[in-house]
Amino acid sequence: MSVMPSIIRECLTGLPPHVEAVARMEGIKPRTAARSVARGRLVIPANPRRSHQPCGIGEGCRVKVNVNVGTSAQRCDLALEEAKARAALQNGADTLMDLSTGGDLPAVRRMVLSMDAPVGTVPVYEAVRRAGSAADVDADLLFSVIRDHCRAGVDFLTLHCGVNHDALAALHADPRVMPVVSRGGAFHVAMMVQRGEENPLYAEYDYLLEILSEYDVVASLGDGMRPGCIQDADRHAKTVEYLTLGRLAGRALDAGVQRMIEGPGHIPLGQVGYNVQVIKELSNDAPLYLLGPLVTDIAPGYDHLVSAIGGAVAAMHGADFLCMVSPSEHLALPDVNDVVEGTRTAKIAAHIGDISRTREGFRHPREFQMAHARRDLDWETQFSLALFGEHARIIHTRDGDIDTCSMCGDLCAVKMVREVFEKEKKRD
Repeated sequence: MSVMPSIIRECLTGLPPHVEAVARMEGIKPRTAARSVARGRLVIPANPRRSHQPCGIGEGCRVKVNVNVGTSAQRCDLALEEAKARAALQNGADTLMDLSTGGDLPAVRRMVLSMDAPVGTVPVYEAVRRAGSAADVDADLLFSVIRDHCRAGVDFLTLHCGVNHDALAALHADPRVMPVVSRGGAFHVAMMVQRGEENPLYAEYDYLLEILSEYDVVASLGDGMRPGCIQDADRHAKTVEYLTLGRLAGRALDAGVQRMIEGPGHIPLGQVGYNVQVIKELSNDAPLYLLGPLVTDIAPGYDHLVSAIGGAVAAMHGADFLCMVSPSEHLALPDVNDVVEGTRTAKIAAHIGDISRTREGFRHPREFQMAHARRDLDWETQFSLALFGEHARIIHTRDGDIDTCSMCGDLCAVKMVREVFEKEKKRD
């Protein structure tokens, strides 16, 4: 295929303005950023049909955070989804994804696309709603929906191209406790089994790349075979999908299409680094987008914390993009408070991953300044440096405006030692 999206073509011959803007934001040289885009190690989701704050994901960039919003058949409230989207951006989300499955799907998508951030979608959700069931989705309908999303201005699409007959055979040969937990993955399995056909996104992958190239949209190659519990982490289906996604990532780059890889679901903490490194190796260091990983299955209500633990370790080993997991994961559609809590914990995990990538990471300027502000009991500076300063201020002042924290009070170790050293200095 000879058609290439403008961003890669321009990075091979020049410097697109939004690449230069991302380089400035990330503190890297513009030509370095352009080379990373051309090599497929940095993606910039920026559909030319809409403008928004630029965002770089991958090599040389800070770890980014995505937040999912969207309706369900049980709870369809456009105002609620708008409030969730705004809350996510106010609390540090870099991108949004519309995962709506209920109500007026184009209307919800238009609302999310009105936000000042890159937006992703999962087209197969709408295809299933239009068809009435997964079994009734054919290639023509699926590609038609993909085109509609691209025309609407969506910047990146989750596409479950790796859920093919090879992955399905692995699922049968090496059964799992929870066969498929990805909603998109389940739709494609149902399409293949009930129609007796290969996944059209895999069988007609070159045509898919033509569409993405035409609209300059990033392919997020979905992890439809991700484990749904840590008991399934060693089963073969996800590994078969990794291999397929690695090959498809190479074909996308050859076609000039930006792409990233999704994975790997529920896995024990000790396997996080290994899985990240395997996906990176198979995909030639394509940007890696993770939901979680969730590293235990027995903390419902606190899965945002479980995900943050897995996400921080994944980011330390090279993951580039963390998807927010809310406290309501596995339990209910998130509300605004769930989105706030999930976004904040994901941002903390991303920052921990950032400062853990190198031995000098702990000397991050903001960390350095916070240490000095705490030494000096300089509360205003601490609040200004904190990821969520107003929240910290509320906690500090609830017992009155004092010069130490109310836990230590007059027995504050920092104040005590500072006074001792000051007296010692005066004696000298």
